[in-house]
Amino acid sequence: QVQLVESWGGFAQAGGSLRLSCAASGRTFSLRSLAWFRQGPGKERELVACISYSGSNTRYADSVKGRFTISSDNPQNTVYLQMNSLKSEDKAVYYCAAAESWPSWSENEYDYWGQGTQVTVSS
Repeated sequence: QVQLVESWGGFAQAGGSLRLSCAASGRTFSLRSLAWFRQGPGKERELVACISYSGSNTRYADSVKGRFTISSDNPQNTVYLQMNSLKSEDKAVYYCAAAESWPSWSENEYDYWGQGTQVTVSS
């Protein structure tokens, strides 16, 4: 199985920055997509960003384009989400996810999930 563990969630002021990281372990040889999802209060889970395992292809939600950057470190089996210019609307539980195919842009395509990490933005 694949295990995903998120870290680096926390608190930030509006306009500030945070970086999330997720480490994958187990049967990672089969992974082709890595992604970050989030679920805000009263909202459904949504895709924030995804990246092909090669790191050459990315996709972002319109709400975070220009502010967030997803990147990966294949040898370390780690995916990052650099979040800049944070807004109160970015407050959510963020989930790391992995899939064995690319492209994978829908929640149902991901078989492996982290536990989630809380990001709080104060204004």
